[in-house]
Amino acid sequence: MLEVLEMAPPPPPPRQPAAASRGRGKGHAGQPRKQPLQASVAQPKAEPAAAAVPPPPEAAKKCGGRRRGGRGRATRPVDTRPASGPAVAAPATAATTRAVIGPPVSSKGLAFCRRPGFGTVGARCVVKANHFLAQIPDKDLTQYDVKITPEVSSRYVNRAIVAELVRLYRDSDLGTRLPAYDGRSSLYTAGALPFDAREFVVRLADEDTGTGVPPREREYRVAIKFAARADLHHLREFIAGRQATAPQEAVQVLDIVLRELANQRYVPIGRSFYSPDIRKPQRLGDGLQSWCGFYQSIRPTQMGLSLNIDMSSTAFIEALPVIEFVAQILGKDVMSRPLSDANRIKIKKALRGVKVEVTHRENVRRKYRITGVTAQPTHELIFPIDDQMNMKSVVEYFKEMYGFTIQQSHLPCLMVGNQKKANYLPMEACKIVEGQRYTKRLNEKQITSLLKVTCQRPREKEMDILQTVHQNGYDQDPYAKEFGINISEKLTSVEARVLPAPWLKYNDAGKEKECLPQVGQWNMVNKKVINGGKVSHWACINFSRSVQETTARGFCQELAQMCQISGMEFNSEPVLPIYSARPDQVAKALKHVYNVALHKLKGKELELVLAILPDNNGALYGDIKRICETDLGLITQCCLTKHVFKISKQYLANVSLKINVKMGGRNTVLVDALSWRIPLVSDIPTIIFGADVTHPETGEDSSPSIAAVVASQDWPEVTKYAGLVCAQAHRQELIQDLYKTWHDPQRGTVTGGMVRELLISFRKATGQKPQRIIFYRDGVSEGQFYQVLLYELDAIRKACASLEPNYQPPVTFVVVQKRHHTRLFANNHKDRSSMDKSGNILPGTVVDSKICHPTEFDFYLCSHAGIQGTSRPAHYHVLWDENNFSADEMQTLTNNLCYTYARCTRSVSVVPPAYYAHLAAFRARFYLEPELSENHTSKSSSGTNGTSVKPLPAVKEKVKRVMFYC
Repeated sequence: MLEVLEMAPPPPPPRQPAAASRGRGKGHAGQPRKQPLQASVAQPKAEPAAAAVPPPPEAAKKCGGRRRGGRGRATRPVDTRPASGPAVAAPATAATTRAVIGPPVSSKGLAFCRRPGFGTVGARCVVKANHFLAQIPDKDLTQYDVKITPEVSSRYVNRAIVAELVRLYRDSDLGTRLPAYDGRSSLYTAGALPFDAREFVVRLADEDTGTGVPPREREYRVAIKFAARADLHHLREFIAGRQATAPQEAVQVLDIVLRELANQRYVPIGRSFYSPDIRKPQRLGDGLQSWCGFYQSIRPTQMGLSLNIDMSSTAFIEALPVIEFVAQILGKDVMSRPLSDANRIKIKKALRGVKVEVTHRENVRRKYRITGVTAQPTHELIFPIDDQMNMKSVVEYFKEMYGFTIQQSHLPCLMVGNQKKANYLPMEACKIVEGQRYTKRLNEKQITSLLKVTCQRPREKEMDILQTVHQNGYDQDPYAKEFGINISEKLTSVEARVLPAPWLKYNDAGKEKECLPQVGQWNMVNKKVINGGKVSHWACINFSRSVQETTARGFCQELAQMCQISGMEFNSEPVLPIYSARPDQVAKALKHVYNVALHKLKGKELELVLAILPDNNGALYGDIKRICETDLGLITQCCLTKHVFKISKQYLANVSLKINVKMGGRNTVLVDALSWRIPLVSDIPTIIFGADVTHPETGEDSSPSIAAVVASQDWPEVTKYAGLVCAQAHRQELIQDLYKTWHDPQRGTVTGGMVRELLISFRKATGQKPQRIIFYRDGVSEGQFYQVLLYELDAIRKACASLEPNYQPPVTFVVVQKRHHTRLFANNHKDRSSMDKSGNILPGTVVDSKICHPTEFDFYLCSHAGIQGTSRPAHYHVLWDENNFSADEMQTLTNNLCYTYARCTRSVSVVPPAYYAHLAAFRARFYLEPELSENHTSKSSSGTNGTSVKPLPAVKEKVKRVMFYC
């Protein structure tokens, strides 16, 4: 494939980029480069086919080719590598020359990108953030190893044991110290204990195991031994920017200290705490209720240590009598007769693993864990009462033993405790124990109800956060006092800027050729898409019984007309009359329509299928997408029945935008793109990638994870994105198929992978080879930064080198995060000019100071207007940058791209390539074979981690060339 990318450098653009002599914002004073951060991550083995590019001798002291000089200014060096190393073809002009540095050969040579200075573009303003300044003591903290014998797996029991030890020995053997404990093997104190090693004996009643056996007192031996001192000096140096490595141990200690009291007061789940007392629980239906809680995390920022507090809600099982819980799931009318097998299985699934307490005995509230539900009704159940196998019915036993008359003996019993020995409890004698989180999948009704609870206007959320901080009373927290930690009760005021919206270009045939969005949105009135797709041959299949043929025909005519108005060439008449089919005949219907159209068109292909679906369509949508995209090679557009009956111009306009990009058209482009004015994109051919990995839902322990990568296929417009997907090992975050090699009996070693294929696709589409790569990576948590960067940057490098020996375009690798808890609020909720209609901060608001990383290149960007609830800004963290972006260049590019999302006329909350990758990964989950969710141990494609994963069916060539996932 070497010939694929061999060509002369591109001609210079007609106009030089306006930012050819870019200025920098004022930044930190130039600091000497510290030793690079070190990560305990093994470097993936280099493939023999194309080894990773070695860094030059000084690479470990740089960040992706960036060298510092002067105040907050990045110099733009030329390539300093030895002559033997790979080189990039010379760009068109000297002004665009960039350094090209290979990825580090190990984690020891990895230093994340330093902040190049602060942004200056945009209207300055002040916002408030849900970060609370934490002042730390000027002393060291001490860590001790804890070993409890016999070993206990429950953190709850461990905490109870250590709490009892502290109660007994604090004033004597512990020297009045009040330690903080992580629930596992570490204990922390503010100052040393009077001993280096000591063993204590503690007696504690066992946790109720749910077997029905009364808890007994058990003796535990607790060995405490000095381990280390957590040095807060290094933490202060890191926050001040004088040390490169973050002392995670010190941060972790402070986090544990501030969580200690909350662990005692509330139900801890992950990094959040929940209680029915924080706010009145709301019913979600089917025996569930929402509990309100708060998220809490301490983190180093530019202003110092910050305590991030956010409100959260999750589903808990309501503490109901079991009979009421079952009635909510099945309906009260069902409870008056014996349960069908289907209903019994439904109840068994809902109750398995749930803790209940008995209610038929006075002053006894023994707890049990449900293991199942009996197949027989209660009045048929008998069991042996002695070794002679004398039998007694459950009904008789409860009457004689407890004086309890079972009223609803037609219902099955709960099976509890040890599965080897059956224990039966009547449903009416049990109540669900409070405080059990619901971990299974919520239904649509429950999700809607939970969203209503969590959806808060910004002002309400801000007040709730402040109220939570006040209720937590950190100033009175004995652990915070012990360790000398002071927490502010005020939200942090942060300087922000509102970036201007970009001008958008539409087709000259429309009355409005250019458009400037207002508050993050615009409309298509008097506008035509800049490049209209062409649909000559289309068909419609109606899977909805409630939609008559005349109604369906009228809807199709309206949609075709809207596509024409939008600027597409769209045939008003379908290839064949609207075909009606049952939802359970989806494959048969699609193949019938495909074959009839093929015959009628005499070899020409059907281009588009419109599908009308019932509003509750179950697996129908996924089946249509899987069959059409991986089997028939058809583009589809699905429409729900409710939209067919209530035809909205807005809905039709949005659908026409989706159809246009699915047919290879473009809706709008940035004016700056057409006039060659986008810094670090317009100067040389640039490809922008988006990548994401979606994982199975909680509880699914075998389904594969799905990775998706999209990449721009047009330059300089950067609006069309081709997408590729692949299955990989369960919960594997590293994208395995970015680059891969395998052995072919005929061809020998073969190279491939998603990055390689998309680079080739870009070359075919544009006639240019990418001279620069910008890679937006979604879904990576902070703890995975090193691993993902090491592995995926290496894969990108290998993919490039496999196309040409000296082909190594500079790479900028940016992590996009939405799952964080930073929220930004208007400084004054009465100032309407500083907010959008929903009361949220204005779209384009960017923050890169105070609450951001002390030294690294990150920023928060709220690129969208709020619709309901409180807007969540996206967090962008530039891990690697060989293109030497300034803060303004990266922030402006990212914000402007958010106005090019194809599916609507609004700016979106996440940069589109990352958004598209998420959509593509979500789509690919429909391609999994149904049985795969139960067992996917069949023969596989290969994963580098050695796990077998059955590959996804391939998307047809015709489909993957366009934005089919929209």
